Amino acid sequence: MNIEGKKELLGIWIGKNEGSKFWMQVVTELKNRGVEQIYVACVDGLKGFPEAINSIFPKTTVQLCIVHGKKLCKIRII
Repeated sequence: MNIEGKKELLGIWIGKNEGSKFWMQVVTELKNRGVEQIYVACVDGLKGFPEAINSIFPKTTVQLCIVHGKKLCKIRII
């Protein structure tokens, strides 16, 4: 969301695998293109993804997205 409150598409990325290395490249590209700060990042539980985000944007609050959080709760309850 930009400063005027409008949503903007920052990009579309396609990779062979969506590992933490891939996402580190994406986050680095966003920084290089002028993104100054990510305030909240909702992630899917990919190992290393929160660290990739926080290495480039250290003030970012990273949280598990609600859909993956619900699935994780169901798995742990059963």
